[in-house]
Formats: sequence, C-alpha cells, structure tokens
Amino acid sequence: MSKIVSIKAYPTSFPVPKDGGVALGVGRAVKRDAVVVKVTTEDGLVGWGESHHGRAHTAVAALLETTLSRLVMGMDAVDTVGVWNRIYRNQLASHGMGAGCALAMSGLDMALWDIRGKAAGWPLYRLLGGASRPVPAYAGGVALGYQPPEQLVEEARPHLEAGYRALKLRIGDTVRNDISRMEAVRDAFGEEIDILADANTAYRLEDVRRVLPAMDRLGMGWLEEPFPPHDRRAYAQARSYGRTPLAVGENHFTRFEFTPLLDDGAIGIWQPDLSKCGGITEALRIAAIASAYKIPVHPHSSMTGLNQAASIHFLCAIDNAGYFEADVSRGNLFRDALVSEPWRIGGDGCVRPLERPGIGVEVDEDFLKAHPAIEGPGYV
Repeated sequence: MSKIVSIKAYPTSFPVPKDGGVALGVGRAVKRDAVVVKVTTEDGLVGWGESHHGRAHTAVAALLETTLSRLVMGMDAVDTVGVWNRIYRNQLASHGMGAGCALAMSGLDMALWDIRGKAAGWPLYRLLGGASRPVPAYAGGVALGYQPPEQLVEEARPHLEAGYRALKLRIGDTVRNDISRMEAVRDAFGEEIDILADANTAYRLEDVRRVLPAMDRLGMGWLEEPFPPHDRRAYAQARSYGRTPLAVGENHFTRFEFTPLLDDGAIGIWQPDLSKCGGITEALRIAAIASAYKIPVHPHSSMTGLNQAASIHFLCAIDNAGYFEADVSRGNLFRDALVSEPWRIGGDGCVRPLERPGIGVEVDEDFLKAHPAIEGPGYV
C-alpha cells in the first residue's frame, strides 16, 4: 500500500492580451484560470491532475486542501474507487452534487490515476484497459468565435491545413450572424469536414427553433449546450425542432446528473469533462452508462495539457469514443508552457496517447510559482 501523504492545489492564472480575447456565448475571455493538483505518496510517487476552475479557482483549491484532503489523507493512493466513495459518503451524498466538490475531486482523482500508472509503469490508456490507437480530433477550445465570417474562415484554414478534419464554431451571438458564419465555413471548406457548434448556453428556445433547420441543411455535427444544463424541459422541446443532435455534459457533475438525460430522450451526445464530472473514475462510469444506450462520448477538454492528455488516454479505453477536443486557442500557456507536449495533431486528423507511465506529461512547478491566481471573472 502506498499512502497519500500530501495534497497540494495550485490555483494559477495568466491574462489574455486584449487583442487575443475570444468572444463567445459567455463573454470575452480576459484571462485563463486553472487548478493544478499535486498528490504525493509515502514512497515518493507524485501524481498530477487538473480541477476545472469553475470561475472560482482559489475556492476550488481551498476545498481541495482543506475538506477533501482531510477526508482522504493516509488512504491508499491506488484505491481510486475507495477515495471516490469516501468523498461521496462524506460530501456529495449529504450536500448534493455541487460543482465545487465535483470540480475539486476531479483533479484529485486524475492525480491518483497518474500515480497508478507510474506505479505500474504503464501509460494511462493501458491501465484503463485500452490500446494505443489514432483518436480523431476537432479544432476547438477557446477559439473560432464571433468574428466576421471571412475572418473566421481565415482563422480556421490553418487548422485544416495542419490536418484537422473537424472544427467547432462558437455560436450564440444572433441567429442571423451564427448562420452566416456556419454557411461561410461550409462554403469555404466543403462537405469533407465535420462542423460542430457550441452556443455556450446563450440561446433561447426561439433561437434554436430558427437555427436548427439551417444546421440540418448545412450538415452540422451537433448543437452543444444551447441552454443551461438544468433546463431539461427546453432541451426536450428543442429536440423536435430539427435533426442535428443536441450535445451536453461539460457542466453535468457525476453519473447522477447524466442518467436523468436518458429519461428525457433529447440528448444524442454526452460530453463529460474529466476535470469536472468527478474525475477519470467517474467518467468511466458515465461512458459505460452511455454505451448501454448507444450514446457516443466526446469529452470536453479543460484548460491544461494534463486534462487534454488524460482525455486522449480515456478515449482509447472506451468503446463509444468520439472526438478529442483539441484546444487550438492562441497562446494557451497551460498547454504550451505548464506541461511538456500533451498531444500533437497528425496528418490524418488524429492524435495519439502518450507512452510514458501515467498521464505522461511533465509539470513545470516553476511555472506555477510564476503564475499565481488572478482574482475576478475570466469573461466579461
């Protein structure tokens, strides 16, 4: 047994240059936040994970270092199910599926899986029961926003030239503008690419009624989060407005919030985030539930290369795997400087899992010291 002896959470931020802030449904990005989790065992193994910031990164970090660390300190670091269950019994079950606990425990769980891989000497995908294979990727992340159609086309072009065969547009502006952007990208690049769309909860029912027929005509791959995640009635009603699948999941916490979607019958694509849904342990359960209902899983990517590399491992280990969301945003230091290279797009439009033990990325702790938390909203 290798006991947990230390849990450290690093809230970290960097500002987005004024000319680099992408406008999307939740506002214009002014900074990037993350919570990086470091777990150390009594025999010196170190695991790293990412908890999504939840727009409250210092609070998420404090929850990790106080309540959750005291619950699990001294437990076996490879007992991911046991750690998950203790947090469930003492926090989630009695205080609800609140975002704070789900976000915090996700990074802890990811770090424990990193430790498990390092202890076994296996890359994470192998530990999860998967095999190395090419994983199709789409160009996404905080990119491809509300610029004029011709500028959007020019932003998208280099990604397709790099190998991507799918990309995700940010919509939720006005229906007229959104349709113009989708039409421009389809006209520019033809039918050979898959075009996805994310409204970031900015639509009303009337907007979806107007936009879905256009999306059907353009052959769009999905409409992601037109409404807030709790608005199940709106999703059920919107399902009748068109054929394009509705996608949700990045803001659903644990399998207990995903399973009611089966009763609604409105959601065709699930998008759990390993740094939000309760961690890798819970994402595997969510994927298994979805598999039983023939629902594909396209995980949402979080801020850092830790989450992104782990998501590729995860996709190699489930039988209903969809796209990897490749964060192609400009100047993401959490992808490019915090960690060693987490992934690389191939000419076939696919990424492949890292082969080093665990998640397979190295973390620069000097970066964390040089980029302390910046308080305030990340979007304005």
